[in-house]
Amino acid sequence: MTAASQVIGNDAHNPAAVEPLDGAAVRDFHRGLPGYEATPLLDRPEIAERLGVARASVKDESSRLGLPAFKILGASWAVAREVDRRLGGTGLRTIDALREAVAAQEDSPSRLTTLVAATDGNHGRAVARMAALLGLSAIILVPRDMVAARIDAIESEGAQVIVHDGDYDETVRRAASMDSDTHAVIADTAWPGYDEVPRWVVEGYATIAHETLEKLAAQHVPAPTVVVVQVGVGSFAASMVRSFVRTGARILASEPTSADCLAPSIAAGAPTQSSGTIDSIMAGLNCGEISPIAWPVLQAGVQSAITVTDDDARDAMRLFARVGIESGESGAAGLAALLAQPGLVGPDDHVLLISTEGITDPVAYAEIVGAVRAEASA
Repeated sequence: MTAASQVIGNDAHNPAAVEPLDGAAVRDFHRGLPGYEATPLLDRPEIAERLGVARASVKDESSRLGLPAFKILGASWAVAREVDRRLGGTGLRTIDALREAVAAQEDSPSRLTTLVAATDGNHGRAVARMAALLGLSAIILVPRDMVAARIDAIESEGAQVIVHDGDYDETVRRAASMDSDTHAVIADTAWPGYDEVPRWVVEGYATIAHETLEKLAAQHVPAPTVVVVQVGVGSFAASMVRSFVRTGARILASEPTSADCLAPSIAAGAPTQSSGTIDSIMAGLNCGEISPIAWPVLQAGVQSAITVTDDDARDAMRLFARVGIESGESGAAGLAALLAQPGLVGPDDHVLLISTEGITDPVAYAEIVGAVRAEASA
């Protein structure tokens, strides 16, 4: 039987200990990428009414730089920084300049040729897209339970996909072993001796917060009082904590009951591996270990960690669909947390939900929201 949703309060909550993340330089970089535009920030009164709050804003990341998820923000910044570092660290910060530098490498056995990543889907596709833009090859490792649609999407970017006979965390370790002069590993989680690239990934996600606060200010709408963040390995959540800490927002974290690495870590006061089966439909959150660089940020900045079931995620996907938002399983996890635990917010709150992905598994999406689509067309 699947465990029910739970809330773990954080006795170590201390936002003053969190280093703020500005994000302006990263936003400038993203503005220079082909096809950049800010993703929509949507006011959804129907969701606000359901949650019993004053306002519900939804940052819709279902189409970010031509991909169906937010991950390209972290991957692009990390790839740019790592490729520049490997080519001499001259401060190249545009795609054109980086591509020219890659092409101008001396023809030697140690020249950079390939980007490598482990993924549950969206991060790997983003790394593959960046490799193609820079004229590099890509090898993307995926866990054994990856659905075919997500593998096909990665391969459509020109990448070689290797299905590793293990879960996500084991796949990360396999990818890490491939790092070399010719192969650059672009990971969104850290391990001993490898933390610079994942720090750049965290920085890259800050564009979401930068766009959100800029849009709200232009509309003369106060900043959100509550921000709900999906966990996974914690890089995205850490970025949002660092981005919104200066606004005073309460940060609530959401993760699957079967891949709950943050909630038990907060309860224990130290990083704790999930004891779950790591098999949620929220594939992008099927991570059993918190990134070491994310943990101190989350321990200080998250007020409560919420675990959600697959049924909670399905309910959230359907509610999003009813208000015109196509949100995948992981994308709906933030809303799922508040549907499962409505007592965490009140009538004066302005809640920010970040739908981090659109439809990445069309078959599953149709099964889950099909009835809602039928209602809309009736």
